[in-house]
Amino acid sequence: MIRYKLYQNRNSNSNTNGKWYARAVCEETYDTEKLASHMSSHSSPFSAGVIHGVLKDMIACIKELVMDGKNVKLDDLAIFSAGLRTLPANSPEEFTASANIDSVRLRARSTGVFRSSVLTREAKTKQFSQYTVGEGSEVEMP
Repeated sequence: MIRYKLYQNRNSNSNTNGKWYARAVCEETYDTEKLASHMSSHSSPFSAGVIHGVLKDMIACIKELVMDGKNVKLDDLAIFSAGLRTLPANSPEEFTASANIDSVRLRARSTGVFRSSVLTREAKTKQFSQYTVGEGSEVEMP
């Protein structure tokens, strides 16, 4: 269930000023250890400790491969790759990595059952809290 909160655009320079939108709400973040424990509770023959070790090794390998310029695809989840944020140069001759590459980013593009079109079709949503119109305050939903 994807929970959301409503918010109002209050940017006076925007042509959508005053319009209402939804934002997804994250109630909890699972770290690697908690994910391993959750996975082991799904009738797995492997302990949370074994799963945690495999996940830690997988993370290290994904980092190693992405840092070597490879894409790593986890079927039905995401394709991980490196991306660059760069600054412009006037010509190819004036471009240098030290001056024009601002940062390296981790990219994760959804794939398979996690593609946006599939998630949009299959996800269930529920309002997490409700805004009291005109007051800008929130009232938590039970």
